[in-house]
Amino acid sequence: MAGRKPPHPLTKPVGTITRGTTAVNRLRRSDRWLINDEFVAARLRDATEPLVVDLGYGASPWTTFELATRLRAIRADIQVVGLEIDPQRVVPGRDGVTFARGGFELAGLRPVLVRAFNVLRQYPESAVPEAWSTIRSGLAPDGLLVDGTCDELGRRCAWVLLDKDGPRSLTLAWDPFTVERPSDLAERLPKALIHRNIPGEPIHTLLAAADLAWARAAPLAPFGPRIRWRAAARLLREDGFPIRHYRRRLRDNVLSVPWSAVVPSVMVHPGHRTDS
Repeated sequence: MAGRKPPHPLTKPVGTITRGTTAVNRLRRSDRWLINDEFVAARLRDATEPLVVDLGYGASPWTTFELATRLRAIRADIQVVGLEIDPQRVVPGRDGVTFARGGFELAGLRPVLVRAFNVLRQYPESAVPEAWSTIRSGLAPDGLLVDGTCDELGRRCAWVLLDKDGPRSLTLAWDPFTVERPSDLAERLPKALIHRNIPGEPIHTLLAAADLAWARAAPLAPFGPRIRWRAAARLLREDGFPIRHYRRRLRDNVLSVPWSAVVPSVMVHPGHRTDS
């Protein structure tokens, strides 16, 4: 795009090289959510420079190309840059997608959206606040960050949406036909929450309540897991949980709440390690 700065080749990448595992269509659930979420879509449509960064795309860039294709359903002129801290993974660009070396500093770019999936999962929990802060400081004024985690086949996904002020929401999305109960997603919670699924923490309370609502909705099982989950989500809202209601029907089972509903009782600060 004319006027857009290219990635800065002299910027020292911030972060460490991680495993880089990836697979075709692994991030389809988060991609679908991005293009269907009114708030995210509006930020992309209204951006002066519709630049999106796929941070830490891994050993192969398939999911970066998929992200570009899906986001262009919102806006055809969206530009996508894949950043990898490992120089051996930087590949030639094509189909309007470019690649460069970079880390949490975003190679000097100012994107309106950063997707970082399965990156912070490989860091200690204590590294999350600083990584979030570094990425957010590089965003465009109305920029957003999606920090997420998923399983190898993309059937279980969870992500935090952040803006310049911090975390906004937590979303869980899963394949209706291969996940037995909502708490099965606990093992794929983002790094900021994965060690907090213990009694007394809000995320544990939410997942336990979701399992109970899912069980209460069991009479609707013959109509399919999507209809059953819609009923379970309604029960959760009736019980006082701020579960977001999606007006349009979704292919995935989705549970989304404001960050305030799951914020850890004590946030971890850099230097305070809680995992081994």
